[in-house]
Amino acid sequence: MEHFFTCPYCWERISMILESDEEGGRTSYIEDCEVCCRPIELNFELDGEWVIRFDARKMEGI
Repeated sequence: MEHFFTCPYCWERISMILESDEEGGRTSYIEDCEVCCRPIELNFELDGEWVIRFDARKMEGI
């Protein structure tokens, strides 16, 4: 599922494809921004086709 959000580094509006290993489960992974290429920690929860929870954070110490 494609999800649009603001990069926590460069503040550009970007999109990423969210994929969960478990149906309806919480997922965390790291993906680089498509604009500034810096690593973003993504934490989210999906319920079918709905994003229930989403958080995009800067990586600590980067």
